[in-house]
Amino acid sequence: MFKVPLAEVKERLLKSGKITPRELEERIKTKINDLSGLISEEGAAHIIANELGIELFNAERSKLKIKEIYAGMRGVSVVGKVVRKFEVREFAKGDKKGKVCSIILGDNTGTIRVVFWNDQADLLTTVSEEDILLIKDGYVKENNNNKEVHLGERAKVEINPEGEKVEVVRQRTSFERKKIEDLKAGEEGAEVLGTIVQVFDPRFFNVCSTCGKRVVESNGIFNCAEHNEIKPALAYVLNLIVDDGSGTIRSVLWKNQIGHLLGKEEEEMSKFKENIALFEEVKTDLLGEQLKLVGRVQHNQMFDRLELNVQMVEKANVTEEIARLEKVD
Repeated sequence: MFKVPLAEVKERLLKSGKITPRELEERIKTKINDLSGLISEEGAAHIIANELGIELFNAERSKLKIKEIYAGMRGVSVVGKVVRKFEVREFAKGDKKGKVCSIILGDNTGTIRVVFWNDQADLLTTVSEEDILLIKDGYVKENNNNKEVHLGERAKVEINPEGEKVEVVRQRTSFERKKIEDLKAGEEGAEVLGTIVQVFDPRFFNVCSTCGKRVVESNGIFNCAEHNEIKPALAYVLNLIVDDGSGTIRSVLWKNQIGHLLGKEEEEMSKFKENIALFEEVKTDLLGEQLKLVGRVQHNQMFDRLELNVQMVEKANVTEEIARLEKVD
């Protein structure tokens, strides 16, 4: 099931003209009561859409706008402009080696991260920011409430295809570099350049493989509040303390960001869950690394401190930073 936000489902239902706002709210409540509270508001809204014959999304469309892309979709095609490109990183998985790289793709409805794996990552050597990409047959994952398009072996990419244009990108194409001491709660797209001075052990937990919410285990059976008994997926979070000379901030990285930083996929990370002592070597290697982090600044009320909820991470590029300083001068 695609994870379409409830507000968007309601908006599409009301735009159809087949139901009024009051009728919609009443039918959602009735549907939840009829099913003894076993479904969420989102689930009830989807059922109502089916009953009214309203199509919430068209999986057969050749190309989607970025705002029409939802977690769980497969076979996705999208056209966008490259507004940011990150470096290719290599990782080892047993005896095999792999590559991963990502870009931020934008159109007039928004931006989204696109992740390239292995042979697909080699394509990015010929891609520059401002290029137009046509991506075919990607699949969509959710990472800390953010959608990402991933490219598997079947995916195809066309660079600057004839007839495809993206004149306007809705969101800004750059992020504001900030000193840690100047960060304020609520800031979006804050970019920090800092050095890792402390690394905490990752924390692991089980989530629903459909909606990504945490699940409850009882006698070896995992239950999701929305999808009942399910086979769980493994999720994890890693906390770093980063120092930029003006101050320090706790930076919170979730599953995909951890993968980008460490070059490790779920199978390898799961070994640390079984034996956390194995992670000590990783922690040692990370200390002193200089990172460029982009994310949302949040106030942790429990500990009364600011934290950076990381949405993008990459190791600092010395050449890029020197060029940045020269430009400022």
